[in-house]
Amino acid sequence: MRADVRGHGCETDMKPLREIPEQACRNLLGVFFDIDDTFSMHGKIRPEAFSALWQLKDAGLLAVPITGRPAGWADHIARMWPVDGVVGENGAFYFRMDPRTARLRKRFFLQDPGERLRNRQRLERIFRELKERLPGIALASDQPYREADFAVDFCEDVSPPLSLRDAETIRAFFAARGAQAKISSIHVNAWFGDYDKLAMCRVFAEEELGISLETEKERFLFIGDSPNDSPMFSYFPLSSGVSGVQRFLDAGLLDPPPRFVSPLDGSLGFAQIVRQVLERRG
Repeated sequence: MRADVRGHGCETDMKPLREIPEQACRNLLGVFFDIDDTFSMHGKIRPEAFSALWQLKDAGLLAVPITGRPAGWADHIARMWPVDGVVGENGAFYFRMDPRTARLRKRFFLQDPGERLRNRQRLERIFRELKERLPGIALASDQPYREADFAVDFCEDVSPPLSLRDAETIRAFFAARGAQAKISSIHVNAWFGDYDKLAMCRVFAEEELGISLETEKERFLFIGDSPNDSPMFSYFPLSSGVSGVQRFLDAGLLDPPPRFVSPLDGSLGFAQIVRQVLERRG
């Protein structure tokens, strides 16, 4: 169940998918994408989206999820999905199956296990203080599988779901205590460390793909839906949202928006974006 948000009709300069330039599609090396409510839909991955991943692979394009989901999920994703790696916990790490050895390779963002433990203890203290003020919140059900951050559930499993206004209150509470905090479509993720989705995406591209995004960012498409995707929307000239981005725009929580947008949401929007790109590649 997702939070109910009634927006005020925010005007944006997002363009329809049909306006994605053909030449940009032909020049693509790959696609980075969010998972929750971008690749998934109502908590499930529809066959259209998973099929679109295989279509990207068959077209010779790279596919890398850039997600807030935990290390436990990332281990499975890197091993089992047709992807070239995964960035998880909003940039805390990347995992990749080494194409030469078929072994899982893990890279954490400049934090050793001891530092990650100390940071989690700090986050736990902040969360206990926050829960006294907002008793309806809970840690995300995937928290036991996380290595670096805390995920506060505001509308995935908690009942009744909280509003986006509550999500912003949670984010600001962590931020006021020195943590990084971002709102996704279901959680507020908080961590200590100078990184985000984009920072680790750039590290992954450099270390694993041998690609500098400084010079090649125009050759990648990013697909997302929520505020924790803002660094990616800002950086990549070719970016698209599924239709769910509108609720965050209406709430004043997403800046900047993606350049293009699908009229469909979640898995269906993801599949439509991939289909449009592949058709324009010719």
